[in-house]
Amino acid sequence: MTAIPVAQPGSRDPRRRDRPDTTIEPEEVAARVVSDRAEGEAYVASVCFKHGPPRLLGVELEYLVHDVIDPARPLTAARLATALGPHAPRTLVPDSPASPLPAGSALTLEPGGQVEVSTAPAASFRALVEAAEHDLAYVADRLASAGLRLGSEAIDAFRAPSRLLTTPRYAAMERRFAPRGPGGITMMCSTAALQVCVDAGEASEAPRRWAAAHALGPVLLALFANSRRHAGVDTGLASARWRSVMDTEPCRTVAQQPCDDPAGSWASRVLDTPLMVVRRPGVSWDAPAGLTFADWIEARGEAAALPRPTFGDLSYHLTTLFPPVRPHGHLEIRYLDAQPVQQWAPPVALLAALLSTPSTVDSALELCEPVAGQWDAAAQHGTDDVALAAAARAVGELGCAALSDLDLPDHTITDIAGAVERRWRRCERE
Repeated sequence: MTAIPVAQPGSRDPRRRDRPDTTIEPEEVAARVVSDRAEGEAYVASVCFKHGPPRLLGVELEYLVHDVIDPARPLTAARLATALGPHAPRTLVPDSPASPLPAGSALTLEPGGQVEVSTAPAASFRALVEAAEHDLAYVADRLASAGLRLGSEAIDAFRAPSRLLTTPRYAAMERRFAPRGPGGITMMCSTAALQVCVDAGEASEAPRRWAAAHALGPVLLALFANSRRHAGVDTGLASARWRSVMDTEPCRTVAQQPCDDPAGSWASRVLDTPLMVVRRPGVSWDAPAGLTFADWIEARGEAAALPRPTFGDLSYHLTTLFPPVRPHGHLEIRYLDAQPVQQWAPPVALLAALLSTPSTVDSALELCEPVAGQWDAAAQHGTDDVALAAAARAVGELGCAALSDLDLPDHTITDIAGAVERRWRRCERE
């Protein structure tokens, strides 16, 4: 039986569309037990891939937060809560009203206190920029009133990772990742990303858009790498942020392989991925080692001692996978390093333009083929890698030529194209 989709608790999905044919209340669906693997896979495929004409765009802007005078000074929960006031999320202040930002964006925090501004869906790039800039400036002003500022790099150049949020989820994550080394705690507490949300597209074009979103990853990661220095040390990496992601659990972070059925392939992967946490009363959400969601459905091994999993549990499990491109009804493109506050728009515009038409998607796939899957090289060398540098220039030229598809005024196109060109020109000089 195909499950009826249910909104993920706490999600900020800017692509989700209402389902007028839904006849069961979401709370009732969330409480229903997943009867077997087939039902679980059908549910994942239905909620993660929504098809229709590509028309909406969103961004999730993450930033580290520093003291204005001493950026190495530790950030405290009390200071951050005071700065954010009624917008503080409940992961920081449990009884906060968690009010949306003035232009409608949601404000959340990462485990180390990184601020994340997630826009509402926008029908145009111009509208997206207006809303994001308004809310970002508002947050920056509130932080400034407490002597704080938004960071300009995608990894903390001054401080070692330290968890600020005390939720059971993040405590379990820290314990889970610790045996693998510092990558997990670094990813959680010392990094910030620029995440771009685009529609999956019509069913006929979704596999190509899915493939292109992945193929562009190493190239754009290299072109906009912005995380070399961490905790006072030169890491020697172009993107130490992305290296920290890859140093967690590969089952959660590895890129999905392109295929003709991305929804089915993703659904299978989700059920075969080990649980990271199991929500339960009390402070410990640690999951039994190696237990997959499919095991939980079938009550195999240690799952026999757990309550039967519900669709709410499956929805939550979806939030524990962190690949370069994550389907959430839309495609959440997660591989870009955070950029300085005034420089986030060019990479978003470039990516949106590269995915704006089927012909541009096809061209992007062709240009990226020589460096397909080169995530390690992109994180290590960035555009010092000759092949990635060549692909970055070609992709940059293609995307800038397609900026007119975003319905932008000429002066904005000129500004964005100039910013992108300076990136690849800088790479050639270096």
